Formats: sequence, C-alpha cells, structure tokens
Amino acid sequence: MMIVPKFFSIFQLFSFLYLFTVSFASTKEATSLLKWKATLHNQNNSLLNSWRPSSNACRDWYGVICFNGSINRLNITNATIFGTLYEFPFSSLPFLEYVDLSRNNISGTIPPEIGNLTNLVYLDLCMNQISGTIPPQIGSLSKVQTLRLFDNHLNGIIPKEIGYLRSLTKLSLGTNILNGSIPASLGNLTSLSFLYLYENYLSGSIPEEIGYLRSLNQLSLRNNSLNGSIPASLGNLTSLSDLRLYDNHLSGSIPEEIGYLRSLTNLDLNTNSLNGSIPASLGNLTSLSILCLYENHLSGSIPKEIGYLRSLNQLSLRNNSLNGFIPASLGNLTSLSDLMLYENHLSGSIPEEIGYLRSLTSLDLSTNSLNGSIPASLGNLTSLSNLRLHENHLSGSIPEEIGYLRSLTNLDLSINSLNGSIPASLGNLTSLSFLYLYQNHLSGSIPEEIGYLRSLNQLSLRNNSLNGSIPASLGNLTSLSDLRLYENHLSGFIPEEIGYLRSLTNLYLSTNSLDGSFPASFGNLRNLQYIILDANNLTGKIPSSMCNLTSLKMLNLERNNLNGEILQCLGNISGLLLMKISQNNLSGEIPSSICNLASLQILDFSRNSLKGPILQCFGNMSGHLEVFDMHHNNLSGTLPTTFRVGSSLRSLNLNGNDLEGEIPQSLANCKKLQVLNLGDNHLNDKFPMWLETLPDLQVLSLRSNKLYGSLKNLMIENLFPKLRIIDLSYNAFSGHLPTSLFQHLKAMRTIDRTTKAPRYLGDSYYDDSITIATKGLELELDRILTVYTTIDLSSNRFEGQIPSIMGDLIALRVLNLSHNGLQGHIPPSLGSLSVVESLDLSFNQLSGEIPQQLVALTSLAFLSLSHNHLRGCIPQGCQFATFESNSYEGNDGLRGFPVSKGCGNILIPETNYTDYAVDDQESTSEFFNEFWKAALMGYGSGLCIGLSIVYFMISTGNLKWLARIIGELENKIIMRRRKKQALQYSRRNNRI
Repeated sequence: MMIVPKFFSIFQLFSFLYLFTVSFASTKEATSLLKWKATLHNQNNSLLNSWRPSSNACRDWYGVICFNGSINRLNITNATIFGTLYEFPFSSLPFLEYVDLSRNNISGTIPPEIGNLTNLVYLDLCMNQISGTIPPQIGSLSKVQTLRLFDNHLNGIIPKEIGYLRSLTKLSLGTNILNGSIPASLGNLTSLSFLYLYENYLSGSIPEEIGYLRSLNQLSLRNNSLNGSIPASLGNLTSLSDLRLYDNHLSGSIPEEIGYLRSLTNLDLNTNSLNGSIPASLGNLTSLSILCLYENHLSGSIPKEIGYLRSLNQLSLRNNSLNGFIPASLGNLTSLSDLMLYENHLSGSIPEEIGYLRSLTSLDLSTNSLNGSIPASLGNLTSLSNLRLHENHLSGSIPEEIGYLRSLTNLDLSINSLNGSIPASLGNLTSLSFLYLYQNHLSGSIPEEIGYLRSLNQLSLRNNSLNGSIPASLGNLTSLSDLRLYENHLSGFIPEEIGYLRSLTNLYLSTNSLDGSFPASFGNLRNLQYIILDANNLTGKIPSSMCNLTSLKMLNLERNNLNGEILQCLGNISGLLLMKISQNNLSGEIPSSICNLASLQILDFSRNSLKGPILQCFGNMSGHLEVFDMHHNNLSGTLPTTFRVGSSLRSLNLNGNDLEGEIPQSLANCKKLQVLNLGDNHLNDKFPMWLETLPDLQVLSLRSNKLYGSLKNLMIENLFPKLRIIDLSYNAFSGHLPTSLFQHLKAMRTIDRTTKAPRYLGDSYYDDSITIATKGLELELDRILTVYTTIDLSSNRFEGQIPSIMGDLIALRVLNLSHNGLQGHIPPSLGSLSVVESLDLSFNQLSGEIPQQLVALTSLAFLSLSHNHLRGCIPQGCQFATFESNSYEGNDGLRGFPVSKGCGNILIPETNYTDYAVDDQESTSEFFNEFWKAALMGYGSGLCIGLSIVYFMISTGNLKWLARIIGELENKIIMRRRKKQALQYSRRNNRI
C-alpha cells in the first residue's frame, strides 16, 4: 500500500524538474528576442507591444509559436519592422524551425551566425532592404526546405554552399543585385521544385547540371545577363510546367530537346539572341498555353506543327526574322486569344483559316510582307478587340465583314495598298477607339456612318485619295481627340460641326482642296493643341474666335489664300510653340503682342504683304525663338539690335524686304545660328567680320544689298568651320579675295561619302529655303541639302588674282566669281573641284590659257568663261565637248572647238557633229592610200623619176601637200574621239 504514494512522489519530482527546465529555456529564448527587439528603430510597433518580459512568450507574444516550451516558429511578416538582423538570437533559438520576417523594412546584411539555426526548415526574408552578400554559412541549414530571399538588395555571387541544401524544394533569390555565374552545385538539389533566380545580374551560361533537377516544376532565370546556348539537358526536366528564360543574352538555336517537356504550360524565351529555326518538336508540347519566342533572331518558316498546340492561349513570335507563309494549321488553335506575328518577313496571303479562331481577342500581323486581300473570314472573329494589319502589301478593298467585329476597339490597316471606298459597315463598330486607315489608295468619300463611332478617340485617314466633303456627322464624335485627314483630295468647306468636338486636341486637315473661311465654331475647341490646315484654298480672315484656343501649341495656316491682318490677340496664346502663316495674302504690320509669346520657337510669316518695321522686342525673343522667317514681305526700317547672349536662334531669314541700315553686331550672340539670310534688302554696311565667331553657321546670304569695303584677312583659327553656302553677290565689295577665308572652310574641304539618303537643313516642322544662282539661272530652293555647297561672290568689285587655294574646296558644287575685276590666270588647282557642277568666271579681266586640268571636272554641267582676255587652245575632252561657244565669247584669243575650226595648224572641218558614218579604220586607210599615191606617183615612169620628184620636194621645203594629208587625218581622229566621248557622257547622264 505504500508503493502508490512513493510512485506519485517520484512522478511529481520529475515533473517539477521538467517544468523547471522548460521554464528556464523559454525565459532564455524570450530574453534574447527582447534584446533584438530593443535594437529595432520603431519601439512603439503596435504588433510587437505584446513582447514584454512580464508576459508568456509562448502564449502571449505576437508571431511566436512554441513546441514543448521552446520557440519553434517565428512569423512576423508585414509587421512594419525597421531594423537589422545583427542582434537576432541565431545562437539562442536551437529549436527554431520556421522564420518568416518577409515584407518588412529590415536592412543591413545577413549575419554568418544564421548557420546556427540547424533545425530550420523554412526561412523567408523576402521583400526587405537587406544588402550585402549571401553568407556561405547558409549551407549549414541542412534541413531547410524553403529559402526565400527575393526582392532585397543582395549582391555578390550565389554561394556554391547552397548546393549542400539537399532538402530544399523552393529556392527564390529573384529581384536582387546578384552577379557572377549560376553555381553548378545547384544541380545537387534533386528535391527542388521551384528555382527562381530572376531579375539579377547573373552572367555566364546556364549550367548543364540544372538538367539534373528532375523534380523541378518551375524554372525562372529571366531578366539577367546570361549568355551561351540553352543546354539540351533541360530536356530531362519532364516535370517542368513553367520555363522562363526571357530577357537575357542567350544565343544559338532552341534545342530540339525542349520538345520533351510534355508537362510544360508556359515557355517564354523572348528577348534574347536566339537564332536558327523554331524546332518542329515544339509541336509535342500539347499542354502548352503560352508560347513566347518574340524579340530574337529566329529565321525560317513557322512550323506547321505549332498547329498541334490546341491548348495554346497566347502565341507571340513577333520581332524576329521569320519568313515564308503563315501556316494554315494555326486555324486549329481554337483556344488562342492572342496571336502576335508582327515585325517579321512573312509573305503570302493571310490564311482564310485564321477566321476559325473564334476565341481570338488580339491579332497583330503588322510590319511583314503579306500580300493579297484581307480575308472576309476575319468577320467571324466576333471576340476580336485588336486587329492590326498595318505595314504590309495588302491590296483589294476593305471587306464589308470587318463591320461584324462589334467588340473591336483598335483597327489598324494603315500603310498598305488597299483601294476602293471605306465600307459604310465600319459604322457598326461602336466600341472602336482607334481607326487607322492612312497611307493606302482609298478613294471615294468619307462615309457618313463614321459619325456613329461615338467611342472613337483617334481617326486617321491621311495620305489616301479620298474626295468629296468632310461629313458633318463627324461632329458626333464627341470623344475624338485626334483627327487626321491630311493629304487627300477633300474639298468644300470645313463643317461647322467640327466645333462640337470639344475633346479634340489634334486637327490635321492639310494638303487638301478645302475652301471657304474658318467656321466660327472653332472657338469652342478649347482643348485643341495642334491646328494644321496648310496647303488648302481657305479664304477670308483669321477669325477672332481663334484666340479662344488658349491650349494651342501649333498653328499652321501656310499656303492658303487668307487675307486681312494678323490678329493682335494671338499674342495671348501663351503656350504657342509654332506659328506658321506664310504664303497667304496677309497685310498690315506684325502685331507687337507676338513678342509676348514666351514659349514660341518657330515664327514664319514669310511670303505675305506685311509692312512696317521689325520691332526691337523680336530680338529679345531670341532666348527661346529658334526660327524667325519673314522673307518676301514689304518690311522696312532697321534690323533689331537686341539679340541676347544665350540665343536659341537657329535660322533667321529676312530675305526680300526693304530693310536698311547696318547688320547688328548683337547677332554674334546667336551661337546656334545655322542659317542667316539677309539678301535682297537695302542694307548699307561693311562685311560683318564678327560673323566668323558663329561656330554652327552653314548658310550665309547677304546678296543684293549695298554692302561695301574689302573682305580683310580674318585671323580666327577655326573660321566658319561648317559654312557650306556663302552668297555675297550683287554688292559693292572690293579688294582682293581673302585667302584666309578659303583656308578655313572645313565643310567645303571634305566630301561626305557616307550619307546615302538625302538630308536637309531644318527639321520636321520647318524647312530652310534660299535663293541661289547656279548654271546661269536663279533658283529658289525650298529645302537645302546638307551636301549642297556654293560660293557666289559675283557682281562685286573684287580684283587681283583668284587664290589657288580655292582648289582645296573639293566639296564645292557651285562657284561664281563673275562680274568682278579679277586678273591673272585661272588657277590650275580648280581642276581638283571634282564635284563642281557650275563654274562661272565670266566678265572679269582673266588672261592666259584655260588650264588643261579643268578637263578633269567630269561633273561640270555649266561653264562660263566669257568676256575675259583668255587666249590659246580650248581644252578638249570630257565635259568640254558639250559646251557651246557662248561659254567662251568675248575672248578674242581663244581658238579651237567650239569657237573656231582649228587651233594652230590643225583645222577642224565643217562636219556634222552627230555624223558617225566614217570610222577610225576608214580614216587610217584613206591616209595610207593618199600617202603612197604621192610617194609612188612616178612608179609607171620608173623609180628614178619618182625619187627625183621626192628629192626635189624635200630640197625645196614644199611639203604642204603632206601636211594637209596629215592634218586632215589628225582632225578626223580628234573629231571621232570627241564624238565617242560625248556619246559616252550622254549615256552616262541618261543612266543617272
């Protein structure tokens, strides 16, 4: 009977000892956590207020779970913790298995002591601010199954010790700053199901050893700098459902072995440098729902086997170099919602079978070489919201069936060869936001039914052959922000109803045949930013309601028939960047309020009948004004003198006015000036030497003024480095031609042979223009080629010799020194001007012979050396065979073709220049017949008589008969060579 009480007393003793031990251990762990809490920056954290010494850690503390009295789980995710892990009790929590500190603001590094948590199964530190490297001691966590460190600032390499964690099933290190290569030791993690290393700076190749991870379900290495090829060993990952390798530098072909991954639902290899063809083995991936191979260098055709992927939801092969036809088998992909094949080299027609894809919401085949007509079967795609077929070679009419696509929000058929009229059925597309039919060959009128598209935001029908009037029904499109109808054949008035489009920001109606005046309703378009109505036949005055458009940035009304004065109130549109009203019939003075436009960059009132002065305040605008063009008006007075330091002025064109006075020296402040055109005025000044300080000046025209004085030698080393056109003609400049000027024209001393497409001065909003004299004609260039180079110093009073250094200006295309008092010889160095097309040295005092070196000027189309004192023989050959006598008239000492029949003892017979009846062989034969006839004329009477006659002729010196024969022969040979050269040149010009 005493045994039972004894047993209870022993049990009580052990229980007491156990509870004492547990209580002691929990106290130690709790104390260590409290020490870590004390290091946090936000001590008043509401979630951690429960962590108190007086409370039970296992029962009362937030996020703490105990097992057998020891802390086993610590879950304080998204608890707004600000602090570090430096004081975290890694060594005091031996039974800790689960740690989740994710979604906080923990910073600093991961301490190496983390390796002491040897019982840890789950570690999540993601979405913090942790930096530094991953400590190799993490390899001691041999029991860990989940390791999540993504979305931090970790850097350095991935330690190979992670390969020791053989229990690991999930490893996520994405969205950090990790670099270096992927360690091959990861191939040891044979239990791994998820491997996420995305959004780092990892480089090197993908290790073959990744192919050992046969349990892998998801692999994401996207957004790194990985290179090399995709290892074929990935074909072993038969459990893989998601493979994302996009946005790297991977190259080589897509391995056939990828076709073994029959569990794959998502294959994303886009944005790499993969090449070769798409393997047909991808047709085995019958579970695939997403296939993205876009933005690579894939070539070859789209394999018909892609049509086996009946589970496919998204197919994107865009931005590659795929060619061939679109396979009809794609019509089997009845689950497909997105088909993106744009920006390839696909050809052939669009298969009718595409019309079977009734689940399709987005179809983009743009920027290929597809031809043929748009299949009517596309009208079956009633779920389609996005249809883009632009930039192909599609022809035929737009099918009526497109009007069945009532879910369509975006329809882009632009930049094709579509013809016929716009189908009225498009008016059924009431969900449409964007309608682009521009750059086709569409004709007929704009259907009234377009006015039913009340959801339309942008409508572009530009660059077609549409005619008729603009339908008033467009006034119903109250959501419209962008209307572009330019470059058509539209006529009639602009409808008043356009003024109802209160959401309109862009209105482009230029290059049509619209007439009538501006509708008064324009004043309602308060959101309008761009009005582009140039190149029409609009008449009347600019309505005052235009001044209500306070949001306006660009106003282009040039090339119309507008009259009246420029409105003073336009100066109140403070945000205006561009105002072009050139080539109209405007009169009156330039309103002073224009000076208030503090944002204005381009101001063009050229080719009107404006009068009065250019106000001084326009000089103050140069701080923001880039283009100031008032050429061909009736402006008078002097130039503004207030051009400021730091000027933005790029082009100043005041040509063809009645301006007088001096050229203001404040123009030297316009360091960005490229074009300065002050020609055809009454300016009275010396040459403005300070212009040499303008480093970007390319065009300088001071022609036809009253400028005078000499061009003194200029001393600046980097003088006019970009100048390509200089025109000082029709002034009173005198003295010698300045050698130093020609020494420093760098842009004329080199020929740019790299430029293929022509480039012009100016930009897409403004083209510079200039009047030049070339090839004996005066021309106005509406645009100035950047390779065009000319020097025109004609009709002045220059004297002295032509500097030989001008021969170094090898890019020169026009040289005009005519109507001066130049003396001396023509420099032979001018023969180096290999691209010169027009050379005019007429009406000077030049003497000596024409240099034979000028024959080398094979581009020369116009030559005038008339009215000088030249003498000697005219050079023959090449272009000189094409010039007529008026190129040399007024030079009494010149001889030879085409001014005389011969040069010296050689006479040029009167022969039709185009007569090719006698060839060189006949000429040679005739010579020998005549010669031997004379030499052997006495053969019938005996050799002695013949020799006597020859001896007599030689002794008396009478050899005129022989000279005549030789002269005729030489003339015939020369003429035939000229004819042959002229014929070759003519043929070459025809080919050009």
